[in-house]
Amino acid sequence: MQQKIWHRLRRNLRMLSLAGLVAAGSAMPALLAGEGGTHPSGLPPLSAASSDNPARIALGKTLFYDKRLSGNGQISCASCHQPERAFSDGEALAKGIGGRNGTRNAPSLLNAAYNASQFWEGRQPTLEAQALDPFTNAREHGLASEDALLAIVRADPAYLAQFRLAFGAAPQSITAGQIGQAIASFERTLIAGNSPFDRYYYRGEQAALNASARRGLALFQGAAKCTSCHRIERDSALFSDDDFHSLSVGLQRIAPQLPALTTRLVRLRAQAEKLGDHVLSEEDVAELGRFALTLKPADIGKFRTPSLRNVALTAPYMHDGSVATLEEAVELEIYYRSAEAGYPLILTPAEKQDLVAFLKALNSPEASRPPAHWR
Repeated sequence: MQQKIWHRLRRNLRMLSLAGLVAAGSAMPALLAGEGGTHPSGLPPLSAASSDNPARIALGKTLFYDKRLSGNGQISCASCHQPERAFSDGEALAKGIGGRNGTRNAPSLLNAAYNASQFWEGRQPTLEAQALDPFTNAREHGLASEDALLAIVRADPAYLAQFRLAFGAAPQSITAGQIGQAIASFERTLIAGNSPFDRYYYRGEQAALNASARRGLALFQGAAKCTSCHRIERDSALFSDDDFHSLSVGLQRIAPQLPALTTRLVRLRAQAEKLGDHVLSEEDVAELGRFALTLKPADIGKFRTPSLRNVALTAPYMHDGSVATLEEAVELEIYYRSAEAGYPLILTPAEKQDLVAFLKALNSPEASRPPAHWR
C-alpha cells in the first residue's frame, strides 16, 4: 500500500511539474532527461568529476577499442568488455593475450562509474587506475611497461592530434595518467538505466512489469532478503551496497592451503609485487578475494557485491564465472541468505521463477541495443 501511495504521489508531482513547464513555455528535453535523455531513470546523479570534455571522451573511446595497445596487437579493452554483451564477454574467465584465461569473470563496465573502487576485490580506487591496470598485466594486454604503452601512442600522428585536443599535450609530455583519464572519461558515458523496473518503480508505469516480475520484486525486497546487499533506494537503485562479502564460492577448495597461501601473499606484498599479476595468474591466490588487498583475515574470500542491473545479459556469474545461469545464481543466493540469517529460506519453484523474472526486468534498453556513441 505504501509503495502505491509513493508511486501516485510521484506521478502527481511529475504532472504538476509538466503543467508548470508548459505554462512557462519551457523546453521538453529537460523534463524528459530521465526518460532516455541525458540521465537515465533509476540512477543517481554522477559526481562533478564525471563532467569531461568531448575531446577527452572521444580519445578514451579510441584507446578503448585499439588492439595495438597490447603485446601482440590483438587485445583491446573491448576484447573482454564488448558493447553487444553489456560490456562483458560471455566467458566464465576472461581471455587475454595469447588466448590465455585469467582467474576472473570480466565484470560489466556499465555503471562502473558509480563504484567506490574497481575490480572484484577493489584493488584499484578509481576508474582511471582501473583503466591502466590491464595494459601491463601479463594475462591481459601483456605490455612490458607503461613506457611501451606510451611508445605506441606517441608514434601515432592521429593520437598526437587527439591528445593535443584533449589535454593540450605535446608528444613527449603525454603520460600514462592521461591515458587512464581519457579511458575513464569514456567509461563514465557507459550509464544504463531506464529498465522496466525503473519505469515501474520510479515512474509509476504499472504495465512496465508483468505479474511474475512484480511478485519477484516483492520477494526481492522481502522474504528473499536480496536488498540486504543489492540495495534499492527511494530515488535510485544501484543494486549493490558497494561492499565485499563471502559466498564461499571457491573458498572450500583452497581451505587446506590457506595458511601457506596467506603467508605467501603477505610476503609478496612486502616485496612490492604487482598485485594484479598474481591475482589474474594464480587461481588459488585469486580465491583469497579482498584479503589480497587488505591482508585482513576477515576479508578472506570476500568479493564485491556486483550490481544486478543488466544481469540477464552478463552470464556466467560470480567472480570466477562458476555459475552458468540466473536460475543457479538465485539458488546460490538463497543458500547464502539462509546461512547469513541462521535459518533456511524456503522458496517454492514458482517463487524462484518470479525472482528470475524480476532480474530480467533490470535490463536497460541501452544495454540490449548499444547506442552508436558506445561502439
